[in-house]
Amino acid sequence: MPEILVLYYSRGGSVAQLARQVARGIEEVPGMQARLRTVPPVAPVTEAAAPPVPEAGSPYVEKRDLDECAGLALGSPTRFGNMAAPVKHFIDTLGAEWASGTLVGKPAAVFTSTATQHGGQESTLLTMMVPLLHHGMLVLGIPFTEAALNTTRSGGTPYGASHVAGGSDDPALTDDEKLLARALGRRLADAARKLQA
Repeated sequence: MPEILVLYYSRGGSVAQLARQVARGIEEVPGMQARLRTVPPVAPVTEAAAPPVPEAGSPYVEKRDLDECAGLALGSPTRFGNMAAPVKHFIDTLGAEWASGTLVGKPAAVFTSTATQHGGQESTLLTMMVPLLHHGMLVLGIPFTEAALNTTRSGGTPYGASHVAGGSDDPALTDDEKLLARALGRRLADAARKLQA
């Protein structure tokens, strides 16, 4: 069964919640399955290597996950209007995959979480798309035919799914945020299914 890689980094749990909703949407498309993976944290000075398997949550991504996937949903918290360092660090290691065309022609989508409504969601989503375009991926967003995109007062953009966590870093998603994340997952899985046919 074709799998969509849902790859993310989450520190406070919000991006992990979005990832699970995107995965639910993927699996609502007949014949499609989600593969949840995360990237390990990075630090300016490393005294000990990260464990090969996270203590909780999704397993760490391996390069073969990119080769085996039919599409990619990439998620990151926002850091000053850009993706978090662990996501960027992982992307920066993909030179061989870029050179060999591992991701060329596969559909992709992005998702994020911010502490504030205007904390850089859209710029983060747009900058996450740039390396995916360099890899030759077919980047998808959420069309305004999704009614919740017109009415949401929390997260959700045409560039991808999002969540507003607030100052207390609340990982609980609103109904609109869940609906739009699932819609993004369905759209990604549907595109992957059509491309494989």
